[in-house]
Amino acid sequence: MEIRGHDTYFDIGSNTRGLNSVLCILARSVDREGMRSRTGRSGDAVPYWAEARGALCRADPILGTLILAAGGSVLRPRNDPFFSLSRSIVAQQISVHAAEAVWQKLIAHVGNMTPVAMASQTEDGLRSCGLSRQKARYLLSLAEHFTEGGLDRAPWRRMEDEAVIERLVEVKGIGRWTAEMFLIFYLLRPDVLPVADVGIQKAIATHFNAGVRPGPDEMFAIAEPWRPWRSVASWYLWRSLDAVPVEY
Repeated sequence: MEIRGHDTYFDIGSNTRGLNSVLCILARSVDREGMRSRTGRSGDAVPYWAEARGALCRADPILGTLILAAGGSVLRPRNDPFFSLSRSIVAQQISVHAAEAVWQKLIAHVGNMTPVAMASQTEDGLRSCGLSRQKARYLLSLAEHFTEGGLDRAPWRRMEDEAVIERLVEVKGIGRWTAEMFLIFYLLRPDVLPVADVGIQKAIATHFNAGVRPGPDEMFAIAEPWRPWRSVASWYLWRSLDAVPVEY
């Protein structure tokens, strides 16, 4: 087996002891990079990120190479539930690059992405940013839920993952995928595997399943060694497909 990461190259053949040694080297390498990334922007990095990177490298050499290839970049959390849900709605069923283009137009049109600012928009105005009529309605509905429906006062951080999902899918335009993005990017829950995400499906097929798109049960089985850090693993799977970090 050959393992490559940045300028590092290992050829360990079939020797189990060699494999374990390489995993330790990978883990130490990402731990050092994780510490550098955490000190680069005070308060920005996810607290458990460096620990998760090291643990994932020790658990899975293939994932370890993807983590090394991503360098020192990490998920940068945003303490804004409306931003997270809005951006996820925009990104539904379109590519990362298409979603970014629409999002930038939306920011330019709306200004500050707040529930009050969104609630003052018109459906036609939102559609002029590249949104479908359906997504424009979803964003207006979301703003109403925040300004009048108490969504902004929900005790998110005290709720279990499934309870968060159940609460969110009551909102028009929010399904399980959008709720899972909220768990990963806003609540920073460490062990979420969004099996309905096309990017995650593609990355697992490419790196772990000989190019064959796996079903949900197979994805969960492949990801079992990644517990309790499947959110972090998912982030690096996305990065393996696109140099632009995913943000919701």
